[in-house]
Amino acid sequence: MTEQHSTRTVTSRLRAARARPVVPRGPRRGLGVGELRLDGGFWGALQETNAGATLQHCLDWMEQLGWLGNFDRVAEGVTGGERPGWQFSDSEVYKLLEALAWEYGRTGDPAVDALLGKVVDRVAAAQDEDGYLNTCFGHAGQAGRYTDLSAGHELYVTGHLLQAAVARVRTVGEDDALVDVARRAADHVCREFGADGRGAGAQPGICGHPEIELGLAELGRALDEPRYTEQARLFVERRGHGTLAPIALLSPAYFQDDVPVRDADVWRGHAVRALYLAAGAVDVAVDTQDDDLRAAVERQWTRSVERRTYLTGGMGSRHQDEGFGDDWELPPDRAYCETCAGVASVMVSWRLLLATGEVRYADLIERTLYNVVATSPRGDGRAFFYANPLQQREPGADVRPDAVNPRAEGGVRAPWFDVSCCPTNVARTLASWQAYAAFVEEVPGGSSDDGSSDGGSLDGGAADGGVVVSLAQYAAGDLRLSVDDRDPGQPGGELALRVTTEYPHDGRIRVEVTAVPERPVTLRLRVPHWADGATLTGPDGATTAVRPGWADAATLAPGDVVTLDLPVAPRLTWPDPRVDAVRGTVAVERGPLVLALESVDLPDGVLLDQVRLDPAVAPRAQGDGAVVRAAVVPLPGGGAGTPPFGAGGLGGAPTSDIGAPAPSSDTGVPAALDLPLVPYHRWAERGPSTMRVFVPTARPEEIR
Repeated sequence: MTEQHSTRTVTSRLRAARARPVVPRGPRRGLGVGELRLDGGFWGALQETNAGATLQHCLDWMEQLGWLGNFDRVAEGVTGGERPGWQFSDSEVYKLLEALAWEYGRTGDPAVDALLGKVVDRVAAAQDEDGYLNTCFGHAGQAGRYTDLSAGHELYVTGHLLQAAVARVRTVGEDDALVDVARRAADHVCREFGADGRGAGAQPGICGHPEIELGLAELGRALDEPRYTEQARLFVERRGHGTLAPIALLSPAYFQDDVPVRDADVWRGHAVRALYLAAGAVDVAVDTQDDDLRAAVERQWTRSVERRTYLTGGMGSRHQDEGFGDDWELPPDRAYCETCAGVASVMVSWRLLLATGEVRYADLIERTLYNVVATSPRGDGRAFFYANPLQQREPGADVRPDAVNPRAEGGVRAPWFDVSCCPTNVARTLASWQAYAAFVEEVPGGSSDDGSSDGGSLDGGAADGGVVVSLAQYAAGDLRLSVDDRDPGQPGGELALRVTTEYPHDGRIRVEVTAVPERPVTLRLRVPHWADGATLTGPDGATTAVRPGWADAATLAPGDVVTLDLPVAPRLTWPDPRVDAVRGTVAVERGPLVLALESVDLPDGVLLDQVRLDPAVAPRAQGDGAVVRAAVVPLPGGGAGTPPFGAGGLGGAPTSDIGAPAPSSDTGVPAALDLPLVPYHRWAERGPSTMRVFVPTARPEEIR
């Protein structure tokens, strides 16, 4: 290898290691995908399964169904007739390309790079001379370009193309085929939808599904192209004025086209659309220093999280429009909680975390990653949940491994869906997981009063010219990062940490400092909002109590060890009394994990509806879940041909109509028994089952 080639290779690997999805203007930056090497554990195992199974699984399905072949047909000029896939199927190809780009940036695996290149060649061949790229519109035998902005998804699809190119810019640089394709597509969008183009005046000039805003804003950053940022701003400002043609049975809120972004107080309508729009709005606000716009998204985040978000972090309580319900409308059995909405929620919260430093955003990211994103893929990475309800009343029907599942819900993970947006969204998120684990911040000097902070301000920290490194998510591995974004890879500029933990199953996080830069560095560790009683042991061996928030761990030196102990014993979690659907119930959590009761863990003859949890007996840890004390009660009978309501007895039915037997020595089921709960993220892994997160509590007379 020549010295020049060696230098170029080292430079390329440095770039790839520091690549990250979001690079806002401001004092904070996230980790690069190669700056943290996971050492097994919860996220390491998921990431390796994603790399070893999910990426190829997605590619195989898109090839089999003809979604990739759509690009070949456009390139060959043989469009017309029935086209495979929905009008937005191109976006799944682009999300897979993004996942492959991050995977290559993380591992440097040449096979991943070669696979990506083959797909890009097919995509590039389908691009029109003026930069337009879409396999569903604009060619012989197809509808014309931009003739259905409400439902056509053309700009949405382009947005995902641009995000894939961002991953490529940041992992290999601008001199790349995918980047060239995206640049031409972005230029086309700016010409068509600029200030004097479509959207001028009262004509529609936005896409029914937000996403182009995200793609343009981040590509503008990656290529230092202000035209893209300005176009993203135009799209954000145009929304909310009712210009999109309505869809039957849905209001303009479905598109977030009812209220301008900066005037809205809460997220509404289709959940993924609302969250993609919010993420794009944060990007625009940060890059244009629009504090009012950023404050609007923070306001929407706060009310939506407090009143419209499930215990799992899931969002979306209505199936009809895959959307948000009203405040406190959070039915567990009708929870839609689309996996893609979980991914989008992480995207919004991460951007707000980088913009503000406030710990609450990292807390929601953790909750959503563990209980929505990690719930979707089956253990082998080849089947997925689309919707994530918190109660399953009937066991799902098992699915064929070679069949497309036409339904988004169903209680079992499916290998592929008619609308398969979730598998590729999970793939790109897991491939870039490291980017969300920590952030680096340039800070002024100061001192902390008590070593912890519940917000985002850095009351303590490094001396002038120093930096603070904040660990936002926990996983075992080796973190090696450059603390100086301006001059990466220079001698004396790296911080190296060795993180040892079995989190989330054990609450101890041990951080050993193996190298420090010449600049002073302060380490902060996140204490989750549920972690009352956490302690921090510093390099001097002294242990102190730390409140939920950010815990400062003093300025670091090589050989220092800092240990954070989080209480991860199972705990009862009670719903807000305004959430009607779960009044009279309780859930169990363990650390960041929401737990669930499955029918496969019940004694023979006992139905899930018969179980009542005894809140007077504290749950205890077992395996990665918990054990609770419960009562088994009889259920009302039926057969009278009347609605299930009445004047008295059990649930309104006369007590003489008992359908399920009361526990007794005759049935072999005790009146009170211990039942195991499993982490929600792995429910249905043992086969179809009924399940619930919120369990009705027992009345005193039911505990015998």
